[in-house]
Amino acid sequence: MGYKCVVLIKQVPDTKRITGDVMNDDGTVKRSALPAIFNPEDLNALELALQIKEQFGGHITVITMGLPAASAILRDSLYRGADDAILITDPRCAASDTLATSYILSCAVKKIDYDIVLCGRQAIDGDTAQVGPQLAEKLGITQITYVEELIEFDGKSIIAQRNIGNGWQQVKAKLPVLLTVIGAANEPRVAAARKMMKYKKACTPIEVEQKIKAENPDADEADMKELAEHKCSKLVEKNLLIKQWDLDFIEADLSWCGQSGSPTKVHRIQSVVLAAKESKNVEPNDKGISDMIHELIEDKTIA
Repeated sequence: MGYKCVVLIKQVPDTKRITGDVMNDDGTVKRSALPAIFNPEDLNALELALQIKEQFGGHITVITMGLPAASAILRDSLYRGADDAILITDPRCAASDTLATSYILSCAVKKIDYDIVLCGRQAIDGDTAQVGPQLAEKLGITQITYVEELIEFDGKSIIAQRNIGNGWQQVKAKLPVLLTVIGAANEPRVAAARKMMKYKKACTPIEVEQKIKAENPDADEADMKELAEHKCSKLVEKNLLIKQWDLDFIEADLSWCGQSGSPTKVHRIQSVVLAAKESKNVEPNDKGISDMIHELIEDKTIA
């Protein structure tokens, strides 16, 4: 008995490194100024899927929606033990809010045979925790959110423990089911050296095209297409071609995608940029820290 798991992952800016230098005047983040990382709780979701596979067998497919650079976290997933990887990339996905994103992902997941869909509780670049529940609704399956531990499997249903802040609940659900996983669920494993050696050359068709263009800047379009097709066929033979889907392939209704499918509107943005007059340098020594504390006490910032 094995379980077919689909894990939804996202590449996000490293919000721990946000400073005034990476903020725009309107309070938004310059994403290009921050390193891109694997969304932390999506790693917990992947780890949970890997534990299910190790205990019961099965197959793990990871899916991400984003720019071609998001292929990096797909490779990372393969290094950790995922079996298959899919990149959804299409300019028409741009400006998708959670509603449009969940719709696009639902179209992709419907193309796959699955028992369990897993994703992180939320992404650190938005903190909405909406995509998972919205996806479950669009798929028409049961959802268990804030999953901390899986208690029991019987082939047709699972029992999961969810953290509700001031306590826990154990919930039973029939398969198929969607789980949103929290950071306390597990400690994600590191990439396996053997799998890194196996999949280090895995890439998407668009990455193949970009590399060929860089290596053959004077080649015409027909030659580049031929070179790309040849390279992709070689990668397929070695099981190293990461699947790449667009909105046409997943048969998405374009009116539900991108900006046209995103009802979220920004009412107001409050700037959080630090101005120089609001900051003060503190010497990194005992005297500097002591002076800072006395100053904070004097102006009643702390008691």
